[in-house]
Amino acid sequence: MRALRLLALCTVASALVGAAWADTRTDFVVIVHPANTVTSVERRFLADAFLKKITRWSDDVALRPVDLDPASPLRERFSEQVLSRSVSAVKSYWQQLIFSGRGIPPPELREEDAVVAYVLSHPGAIGYVSVKTNLQGARTVVIK
Repeated sequence: MRALRLLALCTVASALVGAAWADTRTDFVVIVHPANTVTSVERRFLADAFLKKITRWSDDVALRPVDLDPASPLRERFSEQVLSRSVSAVKSYWQQLIFSGRGIPPPELREEDAVVAYVLSHPGAIGYVSVKTNLQGARTVVIK
């Protein structure tokens, strides 16, 4: 009986650890234009770029973030893991800025291939796509 309790406890603990790991793993990559020499970015920089709190790269090129569609599960994970906000909280943030005339959100594209195409056609662009997406020459950057 004692062994059964221990086994049940280990099973529950294992499931909880597995669930926590699944919630924090990153199944997306951050991509930039091939001419961009940045190899890594701080998570805070990335959040500030997507919330347009910063507008330029260190070499003074305009930052051009691009988001996936709000219904995208990848957008949900990116928003929670990088912006530390839900997609609906991000939408609310942008509604307030739009209403006050202080900003417009990044473009929202339906397909990951469209994000890659956007990044390839804009030197200051930064986006995110799933790890399985064909990057067609876009460069990945590491999130620190």
